[in-house]
Amino acid sequence: MVIGRETVENLLKLTKPRWRTSITKVEPNRIITRGYPQEDLIGNISFPEMVYLLLKGELPSENQAKMLEAVLVSFCDHGVTPPSTQVARIMASTGAPMNSCVSGGLSSFGKHHAGALKDSMHLLQELIEEGIDSSGPPSSRDDLKDLALRATEMYLEKDEKIPGFGHRFHDKDPRPVKLIKTAKKNGCFGIHTELAVEIENLLLEMKGIRMNIDGANAGILSDIGFDWKFGTGIFMMGRVPALVSHIYEEKSVETPFRKFAEVEDIHYTGLDSKNIDSDEQ
Repeated sequence: MVIGRETVENLLKLTKPRWRTSITKVEPNRIITRGYPQEDLIGNISFPEMVYLLLKGELPSENQAKMLEAVLVSFCDHGVTPPSTQVARIMASTGAPMNSCVSGGLSSFGKHHAGALKDSMHLLQELIEEGIDSSGPPSSRDDLKDLALRATEMYLEKDEKIPGFGHRFHDKDPRPVKLIKTAKKNGCFGIHTELAVEIENLLLEMKGIRMNIDGANAGILSDIGFDWKFGTGIFMMGRVPALVSHIYEEKSVETPFRKFAEVEDIHYTGLDSKNIDSDEQ
């Protein structure tokens, strides 16, 4: 049988594709996401359910969907205090377009802002899977308490902050309590969140430090099956609407190119009496 050139090219495309994806298949007049025609998803599932489907490859249970929705809502905004919001508003003041301002805000996420969720998820998942010094996962509540104690002491001995605990504005972040209560109500309170609570109890007793929103959500997201590598991405999904809102407000209410600091507020610490002629000589 003679195989035509076009058939050979099609076979090569199947065996050596340039791209591989299990997320969405696109054909003329047809879009399939994780096995579902997109027209069937539209109007039938919520945004949190779509997020879960995209990230996990399957539809969540009703309680998991409600929990993910609560997590995304909890990330919605923290006023103008975060550097990302300040960056977005400063850019908006210059007349930069919405997409650039949102991009600027997201690009300012880093180790010290928005990175704590990922780090906290990583810590909790690693402790539950491996224990400390390869001790293995906890097999009882006593093991879990011991694991929390060893982890807390390890960080305190190094004088390092445990990701997910403490807050620069709140001595008692108002969000974790409601999140944990919601997790228990929806059957999403598992071993990772329990470990986070045990660590909080120890930190509160030793240092007066409480869990923050990242610690609560790290435990909850881990318990509903999200890999820690999704952490910052999930935070971004919750925070983007706030950035859009702040950018719109800046453009609509404030004076363009407004002053964010007076000259008197800036303290110059460099030299003030160099001479170009003498320095060249």
